[in-house]
Amino acid sequence: MPLQDEGRAIDEVVERLAARFPDIPAATVREVVEAQLAQFDGSSVRDFVPVLVEHEALELLRGGERETQA
Repeated sequence: MPLQDEGRAIDEVVERLAARFPDIPAATVREVVEAQLAQFDGSSVRDFVPVLVEHEALELLRGGERETQA
């Protein structure tokens, strides 16, 4: 996946997760997504990076959501 397409896909991930977790500031969602994305720096195969990032960020945000509701 070209980096330009990956960047667009990551922006879409942020938008989806921000919509799914309206109680979490969009800036925080972006920080979580970018932290997960950084784990793939240097990876040569990038086709599934946005999907993997979204999955990991979703799990982290769900965990944070549980903590704020407790």
